Amino acid sequence: MLPKRRRARVGSPDAAPCPAARFPGVAIHLAEPHMGRSRRAFLTRLALSKGFRVLDAYSPEVTHVVMEGTSAEEATCWQERKTASLPPGGSHPALLDISWFTDSMEAGHPVPVEGRHRLEVAVPRKELPSPAWMPPYACQRPTPLTHHNTSLSDALETLAEAAGFDRSEGRQLSFCRAASVLKALPGPVTALSQLQGLPHFGEHSRRVVQELLEHGVCEEVERVRLSERYQIMKLFTQIFGVGVKTADRWYREGLRTLDDLREQPQRLTQQQKAGEPAAPPGPERPDPAVGRRGPASGGGGGRGAGPSRGHRHAGRRLPEGLVLYHQHQCSQQRDPAHPARQNHIMDAFERSFCIFRLPQPPGADVEGCQKPCPTWKAVRVDLVVAPSSQFPFALLGWTGSKHFERELRRFSRKERGLWLNSHGLFDPEQKTIFHVTSEEDIFRYLGLEYLPPEQRNA
Repeated sequence: MLPKRRRARVGSPDAAPCPAARFPGVAIHLAEPHMGRSRRAFLTRLALSKGFRVLDAYSPEVTHVVMEGTSAEEATCWQERKTASLPPGGSHPALLDISWFTDSMEAGHPVPVEGRHRLEVAVPRKELPSPAWMPPYACQRPTPLTHHNTSLSDALETLAEAAGFDRSEGRQLSFCRAASVLKALPGPVTALSQLQGLPHFGEHSRRVVQELLEHGVCEEVERVRLSERYQIMKLFTQIFGVGVKTADRWYREGLRTLDDLREQPQRLTQQQKAGEPAAPPGPERPDPAVGRRGPASGGGGGRGAGPSRGHRHAGRRLPEGLVLYHQHQCSQQRDPAHPARQNHIMDAFERSFCIFRLPQPPGADVEGCQKPCPTWKAVRVDLVVAPSSQFPFALLGWTGSKHFERELRRFSRKERGLWLNSHGLFDPEQKTIFHVTSEEDIFRYLGLEYLPPEQRNA
């Protein structure tokens, strides 16, 4: 159960309606994008004290949407996004500036809506710049696997990857966030003006997009892609168990190819020997049909297809030759009352990192292989065992892109004052652990729209 003092703050829809509402025909929703959590909570208390009904979540019951510091274009785009998730045929509430709310609070009753209160756009929607507004956190917006701006996002992700190889975390995150925004846009970017007002688009990212739109290529991106260091670092980090630090050390020591590594087997761990990308037949990829996070290419940073409620079968053995590599890690004791002390990337579940040798479908066309193609392929599979009480958190923590998971936890901490990890959701102020039965419960407690797995490819 949510602590009573925090219900309105974290978005429980049962907390907002006021049973003593004096104006039952009016249901206000205070939109938070530019309002801020604290001010929204204050205005909610003020409205409730005067007998107004305030709904925490946008729903068909809402009659008045109040925004602060928001343009008409932003408000219209926001409403279209919200309405798209509701059943068709519902009414559209009035989009109002904070001035209507202020006037109503002073009068002690809902004042008539005048033209100066409205945030609605006077021109047809097709004449608006697209897109006009987007929420700042990746966990607030759906991001499909296939999107409209692949060439632009790929270029920014190349620069992000190169920054990661140089261990420049700030630049890496900036490019990742800009690329994530491009992936979530409802249509292709054809002019730089369409980026106006979008979050996380700094001058560097805008310059890259401008070059691509004008010339079809960005000189900086091509220079990075063709550089020896980028290509070698990318090759080495594709090896299972090799991170940036190890790859950088090998590069500085003069190693350049996989043959260089094979000639010095003493450098490699058993994990690295089992996971070299030269093993037949080619790259691993996420399965978009599943939606759960697929394995990243090597580097030890990939996640499997999600935790499973599988059972142990005594006496049953896997087929001979199926497992090329296996590393088992026992579960570790964690204190759920101190999530801040826990590693926010890796959890403490019992797990097994595996590489399986799976049959190649007859006649499969394998990218990059010489004919005849091999009859088997190596597939990375991570098996995770989670207690039933933590299963929804484990499932959410292992589902979605790395950037989505990072943004979800950042949103929880910055906007809700809560700590989220793969073991649970915690309120450090109230020292409360939230009990949930599904991923949907977690989104609801955070005041977020539920995003299915296939929409978390940020």
